[in-house]
Amino acid sequence: MKKSNKMIAAAAAGALLLTGGVTAVANAVAPGAAPVNVPAAPVTAEVQPAPENVVAQNRITVGASSKAVNTALAKCQADKLPFVTVALVDRFGTVQALLRGDNAAEHTIEAAKQKAYTAAAFGAPTSELAKRINGTGPSIADLPGTLFLPGGVPLKVNGVSVAGIGVGGAPDGALDEACATAAAEALGVDAK
Repeated sequence: MKKSNKMIAAAAAGALLLTGGVTAVANAVAPGAAPVNVPAAPVTAEVQPAPENVVAQNRITVGASSKAVNTALAKCQADKLPFVTVALVDRFGTVQALLRGDNAAEHTIEAAKQKAYTAAAFGAPTSELAKRINGTGPSIADLPGTLFLPGGVPLKVNGVSVAGIGVGGAPDGALDEACATAAAEALGVDAK
């Protein structure tokens, strides 16, 4: 037997001993005690796939996501800002599309994602949300994964935030936000 086969056999034997020992302990009954009958787990799950137990989730399609990030980057490039990153996330923060412009720095990726998530989660442009930060103690700005700098806008359908688009990297957040707003307008959705 080769050395590696011996090692595998020894490891398997050890696992069997460990499993057997754990099973013996689990099955042990105190002297004089009656064995405990554990009822079998129910065959059916508690949550049935019924409409009242399922929440529908509206999402931006992959085609619309692509159009949005490309529109935002094109707007930034037209404004002589090719070094930005554009991110589109669903309202839970999952990235659906990300486009990094030429020479965009590494930090712009995270900034764009966080701005997009912040706008989507709160249903408001990050420029408006930034006004709510007063600097006198804990605030919404302390929530993980959020960034309260201008540059993110929600994408709303029938008044409900379904996604957010964020732009990071311009020298002024208002420039980032103009690019994000252009994307929302191209999709024909509300960004306020």
